[in-house]
Amino acid sequence: MKLDLDGKACLVAGASRGIGKAIAAALAREGAHVCAVARGAEELIASVDALGPGHAAVAADVTTPEGASRAVDTCVEAFGGIDVVVANVGKSFAREASAMDDADFAKSLDMNLWSSVRVVQRAVPHMIKRGGGSITMTSSIWGREAGGAPGYNVAKAGVVALAKALARDYGVHRIRVNSVAPGSILFPGGGWDRRQQADPAGIADMIKRDMPLGRFGTVEEVAGVVAFLCSRQASLVTGASIAVDGGQGRSNI
Repeated sequence: MKLDLDGKACLVAGASRGIGKAIAAALAREGAHVCAVARGAEELIASVDALGPGHAAVAADVTTPEGASRAVDTCVEAFGGIDVVVANVGKSFAREASAMDDADFAKSLDMNLWSSVRVVQRAVPHMIKRGGGSITMTSSIWGREAGGAPGYNVAKAGVVALAKALARDYGVHRIRVNSVAPGSILFPGGGWDRRQQADPAGIADMIKRDMPLGRFGTVEEVAGVVAFLCSRQASLVTGASIAVDGGQGRSNI
């Protein structure tokens, strides 16, 4: 399927590793110009170099207003505007409600929800100038149903709600907004990789119990869905939350 992303200016946050890195690669393969954003410069630059010519890297922390502004400004300077935004920053903190304090909850909201808010707020005026575009935010199956760390659960649910609200607000400007909800995704150095190495028997039991396809998902499988959502082939898809979880989630919607 041809996605018609040739020449599109795409800002991808959280692009130095894991799902974000795979999304950047998928968009680049479709001919898009990728402005890859992450906090760590060394790993980010290596990832962007692997994409080939025509792309940009900016080391910035989009959980802060200054970092979000820097990311958007760099993309506009590099490519003359923004057509596509992928807000893909996230991390889980305290696993039990009894272990949370104000700082834990604030960190989870900043990392998982406010990072999306800040990037989108700054990118949308540039997208309007281009006549529209697509925004995709990475949530989680724990944004669609109960589960995971409490702060993460709340923040990722907020991402789903935010995407829906913005889809309704920005539709008049021909900007589509969606969220993707990955399940458990395995990649080298990621959280599930570490857990599997620490407790292979326990993880094998979890896979048998919770994953109908009998395996973890891959970053490429998530990236393929995101690339589709960014494209003209998804021209009527907006306000949706798309589960990419191999049936792991239990939500009916």
